Amino acid sequence: MKNVVILGAGRVARPMVNYLLNFPDYRVILASRTVWKAEKLIQHHSHAEALPLNIHNETELDRLVDRADLVISLLPYTYHEKFARLCLTYRKPFITTSYLSPAIRQLDSKAREHKVVILMEIGLDPGIDHMSAKQIIDQVHANGGKVLEFRSYCGGIPAPRANTNPLGYKFSWSPRGVLMAGRNGARFLEQGKVVEIPGSDLFNYHWNIRIDDFYLEVYTNRDSLQYIDLYQIPETRTMFRGTLRYPGWSQVMKALATLGLLKEDGVSGIKQLSYRSVLKRILGLEEEEDLKRFIIRRLSIKEQDPVLRKLEWLGFFSDTPFPEDQTTPIDFLTHLMLEKMQYQPGEQDLVVLYHDFRVKYPDRTERITSTLIEYGQPDGDTAMARTVSLPAAIAARLILEGKFQQPGVHIPVWPQLYLPVLEELERLGIRCREHREVVTD
Repeated sequence: MKNVVILGAGRVARPMVNYLLNFPDYRVILASRTVWKAEKLIQHHSHAEALPLNIHNETELDRLVDRADLVISLLPYTYHEKFARLCLTYRKPFITTSYLSPAIRQLDSKAREHKVVILMEIGLDPGIDHMSAKQIIDQVHANGGKVLEFRSYCGGIPAPRANTNPLGYKFSWSPRGVLMAGRNGARFLEQGKVVEIPGSDLFNYHWNIRIDDFYLEVYTNRDSLQYIDLYQIPETRTMFRGTLRYPGWSQVMKALATLGLLKEDGVSGIKQLSYRSVLKRILGLEEEEDLKRFIIRRLSIKEQDPVLRKLEWLGFFSDTPFPEDQTTPIDFLTHLMLEKMQYQPGEQDLVVLYHDFRVKYPDRTERITSTLIEYGQPDGDTAMARTVSLPAAIAARLILEGKFQQPGVHIPVWPQLYLPVLEELERLGIRCREHREVVTD
Protein backbone atom coordinates (compact mmCIF):
# COMPACT_ATOMS: atom_id res chain seq x y z
CA MET A 1 0.00 0.00 0.00
CA LYS A 2 1.30 3.45 -0.93
CA ASN A 3 1.05 6.38 1.46
CA VAL A 4 -0.20 9.67 0.04
CA VAL A 5 0.42 12.51 2.48
CA ILE A 6 -1.94 15.47 1.98
CA LEU A 7 -1.00 18.65 3.81
CA GLY A 8 -4.03 20.79 4.66
CA ALA A 9 -7.71 19.94 5.14
CA GLY A 10 -9.22 23.22 3.96
CA ARG A 11 -11.94 24.19 1.51
CA VAL A 12 -10.72 22.22 -1.52
CA ALA A 13 -9.40 19.02 0.08
CA ARG A 14 -12.47 16.77 0.17
CA PRO A 15 -12.73 15.76 -3.52
CA MET A 16 -9.02 14.88 -3.51
CA VAL A 17 -9.34 12.72 -0.39
CA ASN A 18 -12.43 10.93 -1.70
CA TYR A 19 -10.89 10.33 -5.13
CA LEU A 20 -7.72 8.77 -3.76
CA LEU A 21 -9.61 6.62 -1.25
CA ASN A 22 -11.44 5.00 -4.16
CA PHE A 23 -8.20 3.13 -4.89
CA PRO A 24 -7.58 0.27 -2.45
CA ASP A 25 -3.80 0.43 -2.89
CA TYR A 26 -3.56 3.95 -1.44
CA ARG A 27 -3.50 5.08 2.16
CA VAL A 28 -4.29 8.76 2.69
CA ILE A 29 -2.51 10.52 5.55
CA LEU A 30 -4.26 13.87 5.99
CA ALA A 31 -2.27 16.32 8.12
CA SER A 32 -3.85 19.56 9.29
CA ARG A 33 -3.22 22.28 11.85
CA THR A 34 -6.81 21.73 12.95
CA VAL A 35 -6.89 17.95 13.12
CA TRP A 36 -10.68 17.77 13.60
CA LYS A 37 -11.11 19.07 10.05
CA ALA A 38 -8.98 16.20 8.77
CA GLU A 39 -10.92 13.69 10.89
CA LYS A 40 -14.19 15.00 9.47
CA LEU A 41 -12.95 14.51 5.91
CA ILE A 42 -11.67 10.95 6.26
CA GLN A 43 -14.72 9.77 8.26
CA HIS A 44 -12.99 6.79 9.92
CA HIS A 45 -12.04 5.29 6.54
CA SER A 46 -9.92 2.16 7.05
CA HIS A 47 -7.27 3.40 4.59
CA ALA A 48 -6.93 6.91 6.02
CA GLU A 49 -5.64 8.65 9.09
CA ALA A 50 -5.73 12.21 10.36
CA LEU A 51 -2.70 13.78 11.97
CA PRO A 52 -2.02 17.16 13.59
CA LEU A 53 0.38 19.30 11.55
CA ASN A 54 2.83 21.50 13.41
CA ILE A 55 4.74 23.34 10.74
CA HIS A 56 7.49 24.24 13.23
CA ASN A 57 8.18 20.72 14.52
CA GLU A 58 11.02 19.62 12.24
CA THR A 59 11.20 16.10 13.72
CA GLU A 60 7.52 15.46 13.04
CA LEU A 61 7.78 16.85 9.53
CA ASP A 62 10.77 14.63 8.76
CA ARG A 63 8.87 11.60 10.02
CA LEU A 64 5.77 12.53 8.01
CA VAL A 65 7.62 12.97 4.70
CA ASP A 66 9.72 9.87 5.31
CA ARG A 67 6.49 7.81 5.58
CA ALA A 68 5.13 9.17 2.32
CA ASP A 69 5.33 7.73 -1.17
CA LEU A 70 4.09 11.10 -2.43
CA VAL A 71 3.30 14.46 -0.81
CA ILE A 72 0.56 16.88 -1.90
CA SER A 73 0.51 20.34 -0.33
CA LEU A 74 -2.74 22.30 -0.06
CA LEU A 75 -1.14 24.68 2.42
CA PRO A 76 -0.57 28.40 1.79
CA TYR A 77 2.12 28.91 -0.86
CA THR A 78 4.60 30.25 1.72
CA TYR A 79 5.14 26.68 3.01
CA HIS A 80 5.73 24.95 -0.32
CA GLU A 81 9.48 25.50 -0.53
CA LYS A 82 9.96 23.96 2.91
CA PHE A 83 8.17 20.77 1.91
CA ALA A 84 9.69 20.66 -1.57
CA ARG A 85 13.13 20.63 0.03
CA LEU A 86 12.06 17.91 2.47
CA CYS A 87 10.79 15.82 -0.43
CA LEU A 88 14.14 16.23 -2.17
CA THR A 89 15.91 15.05 0.97
CA TYR A 90 13.74 11.93 1.21
CA ARG A 91 13.45 11.42 -2.58
CA LYS A 92 9.64 11.72 -2.62
CA PRO A 93 7.45 13.28 -5.36
CA PHE A 94 5.87 16.61 -4.41
CA ILE A 95 2.69 18.17 -5.86
CA THR A 96 0.93 21.50 -5.30
CA THR A 97 -1.83 23.44 -7.04
CA SER A 98 -0.06 26.76 -6.42
CA TYR A 99 1.95 28.92 -8.79
CA LEU A 100 5.58 28.00 -9.35
CA SER A 101 7.73 30.36 -7.30
CA PRO A 102 11.28 31.42 -8.18
CA ALA A 103 12.53 29.64 -5.05
CA ILE A 104 11.10 26.29 -6.14
CA ARG A 105 12.14 26.85 -9.75
CA GLN A 106 15.74 26.94 -8.46
CA LEU A 107 15.31 23.38 -7.15
CA ASP A 108 15.03 21.98 -10.68
CA SER A 109 18.64 20.83 -11.06
CA LYS A 110 18.62 19.14 -7.66
CA ALA A 111 15.26 17.47 -8.44
CA ARG A 112 16.72 16.11 -11.69
CA GLU A 113 19.84 14.95 -9.88
CA HIS A 114 17.79 13.18 -7.20
CA LYS A 115 15.27 11.87 -9.78
CA VAL A 116 12.36 13.54 -7.98
CA VAL A 117 9.21 14.91 -9.60
CA ILE A 118 8.10 18.33 -8.31
CA LEU A 119 4.81 19.22 -9.99
CA MET A 120 3.37 22.72 -9.52
CA GLU A 121 0.32 24.54 -10.94
CA ILE A 122 -1.86 21.40 -11.20
CA GLY A 123 -5.20 22.80 -10.04
CA LEU A 124 -7.73 24.93 -11.92
CA ASP A 125 -6.01 28.25 -12.61
CA PRO A 126 -3.22 27.40 -12.70
CA GLY A 127 -3.80 23.86 -13.86
CA ILE A 128 -6.75 22.93 -16.06
CA ASP A 129 -6.13 26.18 -17.93
CA HIS A 130 -2.58 25.04 -18.82
CA MET A 131 -3.60 21.54 -19.80
CA SER A 132 -6.60 22.46 -21.95
CA ALA A 133 -4.63 25.24 -23.65
CA LYS A 134 -1.59 23.07 -24.33
CA GLN A 135 -3.74 20.32 -25.79
CA ILE A 136 -5.10 22.77 -28.39
CA ILE A 137 -1.68 24.34 -29.03
CA ASP A 138 -0.05 20.97 -29.67
CA GLN A 139 -2.88 20.01 -32.04
CA VAL A 140 -2.47 23.29 -33.94
CA HIS A 141 1.27 22.82 -34.31
CA ALA A 142 0.85 19.18 -35.34
CA ASN A 143 -1.47 20.34 -38.14
CA GLY A 144 0.99 22.95 -39.42
CA GLY A 145 -0.63 25.96 -37.77
CA LYS A 146 0.67 28.88 -35.74
CA VAL A 147 -0.91 30.53 -32.71
CA LEU A 148 -1.22 34.25 -33.47
CA GLU A 149 -3.22 35.24 -30.39
CA PHE A 150 -4.07 33.56 -27.10
CA ARG A 151 -6.29 34.94 -24.37
CA SER A 152 -7.35 32.97 -21.32
CA TYR A 153 -9.87 33.93 -18.65
CA CYS A 154 -10.80 32.11 -15.46
CA GLY A 155 -12.74 32.79 -12.28
CA GLY A 156 -14.63 31.21 -9.42
CA ILE A 157 -17.81 33.14 -8.61
CA PRO A 158 -21.26 32.53 -7.13
CA ALA A 159 -23.75 30.87 -9.45
CA PRO A 160 -26.35 33.45 -10.55
CA ARG A 161 -28.94 32.37 -7.94
CA ALA A 162 -26.29 32.58 -5.20
CA ASN A 163 -25.09 36.02 -6.31
CA THR A 164 -26.92 37.73 -3.47
CA ASN A 165 -24.54 40.33 -2.03
CA PRO A 166 -23.43 43.78 -3.27
CA LEU A 167 -19.85 42.65 -3.96
CA GLY A 168 -20.90 39.81 -6.26
CA TYR A 169 -18.52 37.37 -4.65
CA LYS A 170 -18.39 34.58 -2.06
CA PHE A 171 -15.45 32.53 -0.86
CA SER A 172 -14.92 29.05 -2.28
CA TRP A 173 -11.18 29.04 -1.53
CA SER A 174 -8.78 30.76 0.87
CA PRO A 175 -10.22 34.23 1.62
CA ARG A 176 -6.81 35.62 2.51
CA GLY A 177 -5.42 34.14 -0.70
CA VAL A 178 -8.07 35.95 -2.74
CA LEU A 179 -7.09 39.27 -1.17
CA MET A 180 -3.33 38.66 -1.40
CA ALA A 181 -3.70 37.99 -5.12
CA GLY A 182 -5.00 41.54 -5.40
CA ARG A 183 -1.52 42.87 -4.62
CA ASN A 184 0.22 41.23 -7.57
CA GLY A 185 1.40 43.19 -10.56
CA ALA A 186 0.78 41.85 -14.06
CA ARG A 187 2.37 41.65 -17.51
CA PHE A 188 0.95 40.55 -20.83
CA LEU A 189 1.62 40.78 -24.56
CA GLU A 190 -0.90 42.57 -26.79
CA GLN A 191 -0.24 42.60 -30.54
CA GLY A 192 3.51 42.44 -29.99
CA LYS A 193 3.61 45.09 -27.26
CA VAL A 194 4.47 44.23 -23.66
CA VAL A 195 2.07 45.81 -21.17
CA GLU A 196 3.21 46.05 -17.55
CA ILE A 197 0.83 46.85 -14.69
CA PRO A 198 2.22 47.44 -11.18
CA GLY A 199 0.31 45.92 -8.28
CA SER A 200 -0.85 49.35 -7.15
CA ASP A 201 -2.64 49.81 -10.50
CA LEU A 202 -3.96 46.28 -10.95
CA PHE A 203 -7.64 47.16 -10.54
CA ASN A 204 -7.45 50.22 -12.77
CA TYR A 205 -7.28 47.89 -15.79
CA HIS A 206 -10.51 45.97 -16.21
CA TRP A 207 -13.19 45.50 -18.85
CA ASN A 208 -16.31 43.42 -19.47
CA ILE A 209 -16.69 40.22 -21.48
CA ARG A 210 -19.55 37.91 -22.38
CA ILE A 211 -18.95 34.16 -22.02
CA ASP A 212 -21.93 31.97 -22.84
CA ASP A 213 -24.80 33.53 -20.84
CA PHE A 214 -22.52 35.28 -18.34
CA TYR A 215 -21.65 38.98 -18.43
CA LEU A 216 -18.41 39.24 -16.47
CA GLU A 217 -15.52 41.54 -15.66
CA VAL A 218 -11.87 40.81 -16.51
CA TYR A 219 -8.70 42.05 -14.88
CA THR A 220 -5.14 40.92 -15.55
CA ASN A 221 -3.66 37.85 -13.85
CA ARG A 222 0.03 37.93 -12.94
CA ASP A 223 2.81 37.50 -15.52
CA SER A 224 1.42 36.08 -18.75
CA LEU A 225 4.73 36.40 -20.63
CA GLN A 226 6.38 33.39 -18.98
CA TYR A 227 3.81 31.10 -20.58
CA ILE A 228 4.93 31.98 -24.10
CA ASP A 229 7.95 29.73 -23.59
CA LEU A 230 6.20 27.21 -21.35
CA TYR A 231 3.42 26.75 -23.91
CA GLN A 232 6.01 26.77 -26.74
CA ILE A 233 4.29 29.47 -28.81
CA PRO A 234 7.11 31.92 -29.64
CA GLU A 235 5.13 32.95 -32.72
CA THR A 236 2.26 34.51 -30.78
CA ARG A 237 1.65 38.26 -30.88
CA THR A 238 -0.81 38.23 -27.99
CA MET A 239 -0.53 36.36 -24.67
CA PHE A 240 -3.04 37.34 -22.01
CA ARG A 241 -4.31 35.66 -18.84
CA GLY A 242 -7.15 37.29 -16.92
CA THR A 243 -9.29 36.77 -13.82
CA LEU A 244 -13.10 36.77 -14.03
CA ARG A 245 -15.52 38.36 -11.56
CA TYR A 246 -18.97 39.90 -11.73
CA PRO A 247 -18.91 43.56 -12.81
CA GLY A 248 -18.02 45.98 -10.02
CA TRP A 249 -15.46 43.83 -8.22
CA SER A 250 -12.43 45.75 -9.48
CA GLN A 251 -13.90 49.07 -8.37
CA VAL A 252 -14.35 47.80 -4.81
CA MET A 253 -10.93 46.13 -4.72
CA LYS A 254 -9.31 49.33 -5.98
CA ALA A 255 -10.95 51.22 -3.11
CA LEU A 256 -9.75 48.66 -0.55
CA ALA A 257 -6.21 48.78 -1.95
CA THR A 258 -6.22 52.59 -1.93
CA LEU A 259 -7.23 52.54 1.74
CA GLY A 260 -4.27 50.26 2.49
CA LEU A 261 -6.42 47.30 3.52
CA LEU A 262 -4.35 44.74 1.60
CA LYS A 263 -1.27 45.44 3.72
CA GLU A 264 0.17 43.28 6.50
CA ASP A 265 1.24 45.93 9.04
CA GLY A 266 0.41 44.91 12.61
CA VAL A 267 -2.21 46.71 14.72
CA SER A 268 -2.63 45.73 18.39
CA GLY A 269 -4.64 46.66 21.48
CA ILE A 270 -7.96 46.50 19.65
CA LYS A 271 -9.92 43.70 21.34
CA GLN A 272 -13.59 44.61 21.73
CA LEU A 273 -13.17 47.84 19.81
CA SER A 274 -15.90 48.35 17.21
CA TYR A 275 -15.18 47.57 13.58
CA ARG A 276 -15.37 51.30 12.95
CA SER A 277 -12.74 52.01 15.62
CA VAL A 278 -10.43 49.22 14.43
CA LEU A 279 -10.60 50.66 10.94
CA LYS A 280 -9.74 54.11 12.28
CA ARG A 281 -6.66 52.62 13.96
CA ILE A 282 -5.64 50.95 10.72
CA LEU A 283 -6.08 54.19 8.78
CA GLY A 284 -4.23 56.26 11.41
CA LEU A 285 -7.26 58.30 12.46
CA GLU A 286 -8.13 59.63 15.89
CA GLU A 287 -11.27 58.22 17.47
CA GLU A 288 -13.15 61.52 17.17
CA GLU A 289 -12.48 61.83 13.41
CA ASP A 290 -15.27 61.04 10.95
CA LEU A 291 -14.41 57.77 9.22
CA LYS A 292 -16.92 58.11 6.41
CA ARG A 293 -15.73 61.63 5.54
CA PHE A 294 -12.12 60.42 5.50
CA ILE A 295 -12.96 57.57 3.10
CA ILE A 296 -14.88 59.91 0.80
CA ARG A 297 -11.88 62.24 0.62
CA ARG A 298 -9.33 59.47 0.31
CA LEU A 299 -11.18 57.78 -2.56
CA SER A 300 -12.27 61.07 -4.18
CA ILE A 301 -15.89 59.91 -4.37
CA LYS A 302 -19.28 61.35 -3.50
CA GLU A 303 -21.45 60.26 -0.60
CA GLN A 304 -23.88 58.60 -3.01
CA ASP A 305 -21.15 56.52 -4.67
CA PRO A 306 -22.05 52.78 -4.82
CA VAL A 307 -18.59 51.90 -3.50
CA LEU A 308 -19.32 53.65 -0.21
CA ARG A 309 -22.57 51.73 0.17
CA LYS A 310 -20.72 48.47 -0.47
CA LEU A 311 -18.12 49.30 2.18
CA GLU A 312 -20.90 50.13 4.60
CA TRP A 313 -22.59 46.79 3.85
CA LEU A 314 -19.26 45.09 4.51
CA GLY A 315 -19.24 46.48 8.05
CA PHE A 316 -16.87 49.46 7.87
CA PHE A 317 -19.07 51.64 10.08
CA SER A 318 -20.41 48.90 12.35
CA ASP A 319 -20.40 48.97 16.16
CA THR A 320 -19.79 45.20 16.26
CA PRO A 321 -16.84 44.45 18.62
CA PHE A 322 -13.72 42.91 17.08
CA PRO A 323 -12.83 39.64 18.92
CA GLU A 324 -9.04 39.72 18.58
CA ASP A 325 -6.44 41.86 20.33
CA GLN A 326 -4.28 42.31 17.24
CA THR A 327 -4.66 42.10 13.49
CA THR A 328 -3.33 43.37 10.18
CA PRO A 329 -5.31 45.33 7.58
CA ILE A 330 -5.64 42.30 5.30
CA ASP A 331 -6.67 40.02 8.17
CA PHE A 332 -9.24 42.54 9.38
CA LEU A 333 -10.67 42.73 5.87
CA THR A 334 -10.70 38.93 5.67
CA HIS A 335 -12.65 38.84 8.95
CA LEU A 336 -15.26 41.27 7.62
CA MET A 337 -15.65 39.39 4.35
CA LEU A 338 -15.96 36.00 5.99
CA GLU A 339 -18.86 37.31 8.08
CA LYS A 340 -20.79 38.51 5.03
CA MET A 341 -19.54 36.54 2.00
CA GLN A 342 -19.98 32.86 2.82
CA TYR A 343 -22.01 30.40 0.78
CA GLN A 344 -25.24 29.45 2.49
CA PRO A 345 -26.57 25.86 2.61
CA GLY A 346 -27.77 24.77 -0.81
CA GLU A 347 -26.05 27.60 -2.69
CA GLN A 348 -23.85 26.78 -5.68
CA ASP A 349 -20.59 28.30 -6.79
CA LEU A 350 -19.54 28.53 -10.42
CA VAL A 351 -16.23 28.11 -12.25
CA VAL A 352 -15.81 29.69 -15.69
CA LEU A 353 -12.68 28.99 -17.77
CA TYR A 354 -12.47 30.37 -21.30
CA HIS A 355 -9.67 30.23 -23.87
CA ASP A 356 -9.79 32.30 -27.06
CA PHE A 357 -7.24 31.48 -29.81
CA ARG A 358 -6.59 32.99 -33.21
CA VAL A 359 -4.72 30.43 -35.28
CA LYS A 360 -3.12 30.68 -38.73
CA TYR A 361 -2.88 27.67 -41.05
CA PRO A 362 -1.34 27.79 -44.55
CA ASP A 363 -4.81 27.91 -46.13
CA ARG A 364 -6.99 29.60 -43.52
CA THR A 365 -7.29 31.45 -40.21
CA GLU A 366 -9.38 29.99 -37.38
CA ARG A 367 -10.78 31.18 -34.11
CA ILE A 368 -10.77 28.41 -31.53
CA THR A 369 -12.52 28.75 -28.19
CA SER A 370 -12.55 26.35 -25.25
CA THR A 371 -15.10 26.80 -22.47
CA LEU A 372 -15.48 25.10 -19.10
CA ILE A 373 -18.60 25.88 -17.09
CA GLU A 374 -18.74 23.94 -13.82
CA TYR A 375 -21.37 24.36 -11.10
CA GLY A 376 -20.92 23.30 -7.51
CA GLN A 377 -23.01 20.48 -6.08
CA PRO A 378 -25.75 21.81 -3.77
CA ASP A 379 -24.76 20.84 -0.21
CA GLY A 380 -21.87 18.87 -1.73
CA ASP A 381 -18.46 19.68 -3.18
CA THR A 382 -17.99 23.14 -4.63
CA ALA A 383 -16.98 23.60 -8.25
CA MET A 384 -13.80 25.24 -6.98
CA ALA A 385 -12.92 22.27 -4.78
CA ARG A 386 -13.48 19.78 -7.60
CA THR A 387 -11.59 21.70 -10.27
CA VAL A 388 -8.65 22.54 -8.00
CA SER A 389 -8.11 19.28 -6.16
CA LEU A 390 -9.08 16.59 -8.67
CA PRO A 391 -6.34 17.42 -11.23
CA ALA A 392 -3.75 17.15 -8.47
CA ALA A 393 -5.24 13.87 -7.23
CA ILE A 394 -5.23 12.40 -10.74
CA ALA A 395 -1.64 13.54 -11.30
CA ALA A 396 -0.65 11.90 -8.00
CA ARG A 397 -2.11 8.61 -9.22
CA LEU A 398 -0.25 8.88 -12.54
CA ILE A 399 3.05 9.48 -10.73
CA LEU A 400 2.49 6.63 -8.26
CA GLU A 401 1.59 4.29 -11.13
CA GLY A 402 4.83 5.21 -12.90
CA LYS A 403 3.06 6.87 -15.86
CA PHE A 404 4.79 10.20 -15.29
CA GLN A 405 8.35 9.92 -14.01
CA GLN A 406 10.06 12.94 -15.58
CA PRO A 407 12.34 14.28 -12.80
CA GLY A 408 12.60 18.01 -12.20
CA VAL A 409 10.33 20.95 -11.47
CA HIS A 410 7.35 21.04 -13.83
CA ILE A 411 3.96 22.51 -14.61
CA PRO A 412 1.45 20.25 -16.44
CA VAL A 413 2.30 20.99 -20.07
CA TRP A 414 3.64 17.52 -20.89
CA PRO A 415 1.27 15.45 -23.10
CA GLN A 416 1.97 12.29 -21.09
CA LEU A 417 0.54 14.19 -18.13
CA TYR A 418 -2.15 16.51 -19.46
CA LEU A 419 -3.81 14.00 -21.80
CA PRO A 420 -4.66 11.38 -19.13
CA VAL A 421 -5.57 14.07 -16.58
CA LEU A 422 -8.01 15.74 -18.97
CA GLU A 423 -9.43 12.35 -19.97
CA GLU A 424 -10.04 11.41 -16.33
CA LEU A 425 -11.55 14.82 -15.55
CA GLU A 426 -13.98 14.32 -18.43
CA ARG A 427 -14.94 10.93 -16.98
CA LEU A 428 -15.66 12.78 -13.71
CA GLY A 429 -17.87 15.30 -15.52
CA ILE A 430 -15.39 18.16 -15.89
CA ARG A 431 -15.06 18.92 -19.59
CA CYS A 432 -13.98 21.81 -21.81
CA ARG A 433 -16.18 22.44 -24.88
CA GLU A 434 -14.28 23.49 -28.02
CA HIS A 435 -15.61 25.53 -30.90
CA ARG A 436 -13.78 26.28 -34.16
CA GLU A 437 -14.69 28.66 -36.96
CA VAL A 438 -12.89 30.03 -40.01
CA VAL A 439 -12.41 33.80 -39.83
CA THR A 440 -11.07 36.46 -42.18
CA ASP A 441 -7.58 37.80 -41.55
